[in-house]
Amino acid sequence: MIRRFGLVALLALCACGQEKQQQMPPPMVGFIVIKEQPVSLIAELPGRTNAFAVSEVRPQITGIVQRRLFTEGALVKKGQALYQIDPGPYRAAAASAEATLASAKSRAERYARLLAATAISPQDAEDARAAYLAAQGAADNARINLNYTHIEAPISGRIGASSVTEGALVTANQPTALAVISTLDPIYVDIDQSSAELLALKRAMSAGHISAGGAEVSLKLDDGSDYAQKGKLQFTDVTVDPATGAVRLRAIFPNPDGLLLPGLYVRATVNQGTDPHGILVPQLAVGHDAKGEPTALVLDEKNIARLRILKTGRAVDGNWQVLDGLKPGDKMIVEGLQKVMPDMPVTPTPAKPVKS
Repeated sequence: MIRRFGLVALLALCACGQEKQQQMPPPMVGFIVIKEQPVSLIAELPGRTNAFAVSEVRPQITGIVQRRLFTEGALVKKGQALYQIDPGPYRAAAASAEATLASAKSRAERYARLLAATAISPQDAEDARAAYLAAQGAADNARINLNYTHIEAPISGRIGASSVTEGALVTANQPTALAVISTLDPIYVDIDQSSAELLALKRAMSAGHISAGGAEVSLKLDDGSDYAQKGKLQFTDVTVDPATGAVRLRAIFPNPDGLLLPGLYVRATVNQGTDPHGILVPQLAVGHDAKGEPTALVLDEKNIARLRILKTGRAVDGNWQVLDGLKPGDKMIVEGLQKVMPDMPVTPTPAKPVKS
């Protein structure tokens, strides 16, 4: 009898629990109404700085370095004297060539007068003229070599360390540069972007879904600080790196203070266009299914949570850009998600606005 009473009591408790569970109100959730808005497509990409121009200074003649005329690491101007090679042998060669030229010129002029008087054959006059032209070429070459003893900067920029000292022997067109000059203002930043992202962007622009951006670029330095100057995108490379699958973009930045040096790692923020009909949703409100696809819970007309599979684009200030799966007017659940399962009735209320 006692057992029977206990069984009846247990069944009564279970029934009471089921009744209470059935009577529990739907969970409270907060929702936002999906709307379209212009979305700037900002890409943050890795990059490295490169000099705007680089010139390796090499001697054009062979000789002994008499003087180094610059301070290592300093800024130099185009045409500024950098090295003086011993000019003695070349000055003597130039003087000898000038003397030979003067003699050949006098002879050619004399033979020209004799030819006019038919006192010599035309061949003799022609030979004298040819000797004069050869002497003129030799004199010009000697003057050029003499000028090469004075090595000048071919471009303006910052010059590095000298590879030779005074008294060193240098040779014409030697493989080792005497010094390297780098133009650092302006300076290039080479940026790598996924070829898939770039292809998708170009397709969207061709279809009219995205308007072209202003090609403005900003930089974040390796220590996390922002670079004060803005840059401009110059060009996009026409090849894809087979090792990384990336396409190289090149931007140019003013660098008046010389803060950017070649080889620095930076993060470049590139404005690549605007989606005039963009949809943004909070990243925390987007889940993922077993396949890893992004999902959202959306209210139907009966306030039942329905699962939607999304296609997302870029992350924009804590939001996901939604490319497919949501449309304007949809009510997406963003609060109370931990209490909701798909196809569950809910009690909705507008979500509290996020304070910026």
